[in-house]
Amino acid sequence: MEIILYLSAAVAAIAFLVLVIFLSRTLKSLQVTLDSVAHTLNGLEKQMQGVTVETASLLHKTNVLAEDLQKKSENLNSVVTAVKGVGSSIESFNSSIQKVSNKVQAGIDNNQEKISQIVQWSNVAMEIRDKWKARKNQSLPAVQPLGVTTIEDETTDNLPKKIF
Repeated sequence: MEIILYLSAAVAAIAFLVLVIFLSRTLKSLQVTLDSVAHTLNGLEKQMQGVTVETASLLHKTNVLAEDLQKKSENLNSVVTAVKGVGSSIESFNSSIQKVSNKVQAGIDNNQEKISQIVQWSNVAMEIRDKWKARKNQSLPAVQPLGVTTIEDETTDNLPKKIF
């Protein structure tokens, strides 16, 4: 019986040794994995610092752009106000022209009969003037330029004709 006791103690010791060996291998593998994770976290921490710096720089640039955009927007508001004023001026100018045009049209409509009479009288005056000039030209004696030969026509009371 003592041998069984020694044998069982030896088996327990061997089992404990196997357990320790496998446990140490597992812990060694776990240590390699943890070292890899630590290395990855160190790289990640460096990258995060770079991203943080870039993010801060980008945020600063965004703030500068926002301020610039705000200034330009304020300047643009004054331009829009000025253009609105010009538009209002043009609108009032068009309104004034429309009123004048309406008054002129109303005056023409009211005086259309008078205008047609003036046109008729001016036509009559022009006809009288044309007849007056025609009579005046007929009453002047015919003068012959030098070097021009004339042919007498017997049907017009022997008045000379010019030939060019």
